[in-house]
Amino acid sequence: ALMAALYLDGGPEAARSFFQTGWGDLAASLDAGPDRDPKTRLQEWAMGLGLPPPAYVVVSAEGPPHDPRFTIEARLPGLEPASGAGRSKREAEKAAAALFLEREKIQP
Repeated sequence: ALMAALYLDGGPEAARSFFQTGWGDLAASLDAGPDRDPKTRLQEWAMGLGLPPPAYVVVSAEGPPHDPRFTIEARLPGLEPASGAGRSKREAEKAAAALFLEREKIQP
């Protein structure tokens, strides 16, 4: 409400100046964003190219139930899949996405 009042009373420059003085540093740190996991980064990259979200396909699941080992491929149309392994499907998906990002030289 305060920002709106400043904007309406003093215009965009008054509101911007007030905001930058009080919250500029916080806003800059939010722009940097938290570290996103590789799956999120890969999905955002794919969407930026107009591709569908990556498909994660279980290639193998081995080991006993108390100590499984999954191998999963991250797949996007027109690109080579990347494989990752882990003790959970989520861990294997993250590893596959990270390898995909590294191979395609996609920056965080």
